[in-house]
Amino acid sequence: MHELISKCQKSLITVDKYYDAALQHVRGELIVNGKLSRDNLDREQHAAHGLSWVAAYRATLKEMVNWASDLERNGLFNKTEQLMLQIIFSEYCAQIKSGIPMSQLEYVRPQDLGLKNGLFQENGTEEFNDLILNGNGTTDRMQLAELLKEGFSSRNFGNSGLDETTSIIQEQFRKFVEDDVTPNAHEWHLKDNLIPISVIEKMSELGVFGLTIPEEYGGLGMTRFVDCVVTEELARGYIGIGSLGTRGDIAAELLITGGTEEQKNKYLPKIASGEILPCAVLTEPHSGSDMGSFKTRAVENGEHYTITGNKTWVTHGARSDVMMLLARTNPDEKGYKGLSMFLAEKQRGDDDNMFPDEGISGGEIEVLGYRGMKEYEMAFDGFKVKKQNLLGEKEGNGFKQMMETFEAARIQTAARALGVAQSAFETAMQYAIDRTDTNGGSLYDKPRNASKIVSMATEIMAARQLTYFAAKEKDKGHRCDLEAGMAKMLAARVAWACADNGVQIHGGNGFALEYPISRILCDSRILNIFEGTAEIQADIVTRRLVSVSYTHLTLPTSDLV
Repeated sequence: MHELISKCQKSLITVDKYYDAALQHVRGELIVNGKLSRDNLDREQHAAHGLSWVAAYRATLKEMVNWASDLERNGLFNKTEQLMLQIIFSEYCAQIKSGIPMSQLEYVRPQDLGLKNGLFQENGTEEFNDLILNGNGTTDRMQLAELLKEGFSSRNFGNSGLDETTSIIQEQFRKFVEDDVTPNAHEWHLKDNLIPISVIEKMSELGVFGLTIPEEYGGLGMTRFVDCVVTEELARGYIGIGSLGTRGDIAAELLITGGTEEQKNKYLPKIASGEILPCAVLTEPHSGSDMGSFKTRAVENGEHYTITGNKTWVTHGARSDVMMLLARTNPDEKGYKGLSMFLAEKQRGDDDNMFPDEGISGGEIEVLGYRGMKEYEMAFDGFKVKKQNLLGEKEGNGFKQMMETFEAARIQTAARALGVAQSAFETAMQYAIDRTDTNGGSLYDKPRNASKIVSMATEIMAARQLTYFAAKEKDKGHRCDLEAGMAKMLAARVAWACADNGVQIHGGNGFALEYPISRILCDSRILNIFEGTAEIQADIVTRRLVSVSYTHLTLPTSDLV
């Protein structure tokens, strides 16, 4: 075993002890009479959410060790990867010891979790302390900066650990992005254009919309892991392109887990081929993420349900052909139990006539970024949905059916965040290499610029490995709401940090609309909000952590110290 990998493994002993002590403290604050107290969770929100970030860092570091160990076994653990492992361990261990940033202005520190620095003196391994003190110095960072620069032309920014087959798939989608997306993405953004149908047709030909749909329903039957890799590549070109497949992904997951066989046979092949474009019609104006308070009604009327109510933040709502529409079928059943999911067919609209169907009206919501599909508010007034389009043909299962999609959706969102982060990293690096300063040297030669690039590269790799792990757990059929939540939480933070630092490297030009980094900044901001805000995500992760003994993220037996 490589000496560095062994050192990182031994440092995890301290990380584990810190996590265990923090978990014990937070459990003591939140559990009352054996149950999680909602009031206590609200009152102790800072510590509770801090625990989720400690768990995310712990999981990330363990997956980085597993990544490094796999590379070493295959003779691929080279200097770039070694420095990435060393630097991320040094940085994240230091943050665990002193303060983890939950956002730009919020830090969770040991004392917030009922811990004192004495824990690190008493239980801190020599390796943990040595990595903090000696693993992230200027010499190491500048060495990695030089290696990244050398690999720039070939896009060699560290080996992600993909197998040969997945690498070939990745390259196929990378070529599509470079040929058809990257040259046009900024213009689409500036003009607030819908993604051209011709591009959607090419995505269909590549199988984007049917990646994870089983072959018997016309899909490619690929793994969630492969879907992650593809999504990252698409989002690297343009977040709208990476997100377009998410509509079909959610619809397919709903159908596979909750649809009748007739519904699967009718819709899945058409989703896979791109013949129909779905959208999710969920959020209501005054409800946000609280689905239990939804008021949109679906009243049975002969062979139809009549829909009445208002929805908002409907992505790709106008140009879609079928809506995954959540509505209340039982007004006497409050909360989640009265909700049902519909596969509501509609006519495809455009900018001139957004909603041609009788009973639907609405308009566009103008947004900073995340363009290409557009956002809409929609009003339903007597809109009819066929009775056979009730998902599963049974009322009251809508919330449960929606919950079945959350793991996959959050993994996919983490992958989109990785793509945006990678785009920010490459855009900033290209600018820093090409741009000269007043002395005639490159901006990249300035240590603080190079250091920003190094931090981007290492954190992207770390978030990528956690996301890959979540995807692989999903593929194994394991419950992975924790892994998915932590991956989404970390990847979204990394994307925003990369975009923000990319703008800083550009200086004044980063604030100019003509430079793509301005678009990337706008696109990155949404990632901490949709599919559950960072705060909601932390809430979900913490609830699971304090409710069960979480030991899933462990090193393989053969690699244990």
